[in-house]
Amino acid sequence: MLTAIGDVMRRVYERGWITTRDGNISMRKRAGKYLYITPSGWRKTIVHPEHIVRLEVLTDPVTGQLVPKVRDGQQPSGELWMHWNLQKDTKKTRTVVHVHATHIVAAIYAGIDLQAMSAEFPEISRYTRVGRTVPALPALSRDLADVTAECLGLKQDGTLEFDIVGQMNHGVCAVATDPWGAYEHIERLDHICEIVLKSGVVSKPLPKQSS
Repeated sequence: MLTAIGDVMRRVYERGWITTRDGNISMRKRAGKYLYITPSGWRKTIVHPEHIVRLEVLTDPVTGQLVPKVRDGQQPSGELWMHWNLQKDTKKTRTVVHVHATHIVAAIYAGIDLQAMSAEFPEISRYTRVGRTVPALPALSRDLADVTAECLGLKQDGTLEFDIVGQMNHGVCAVATDPWGAYEHIERLDHICEIVLKSGVVSKPLPKQSS
């Protein structure tokens, strides 16, 4: 799994979905005592198992909630809380991948409703559940973390209603059991977004976000 994280990071870089130090991936085994996550600011073309940050999952003495403990010298991804929101209650092994997939971000920027669009294409709707798009929120923020979880349909038991969501003016977040499974969700959606953008037809605009 840790080797696969590095392999996927190199693949998304080759596809132009991230620049050298962008993107992040986390993995946690079922009710595991560790959260594994890519390091902040690290060149993602050279991520190997020894570079991945291992955070111990502990109970916060104040809140009583499970939290990943960042120890001195550790530098996990700045999107740690987006990952932890999706990892903390999982009942099975889960991988979260966040990248800036070109055609997905472009489609959102063009006003395309990803959820409605994907329903029109069996190539994606058969295998990948697309949630509603996350509105524009500051990168690394708790707001982005919380709304991403909401749009993925995170339930109290840790299960998710959707596999992937776009994030306006930012990127995409996908979830699967393993890194390559999450990658495939992104690949499918990016491929359909590319087709729609090249068609020049934008038939279903993104609904306006409520203030």
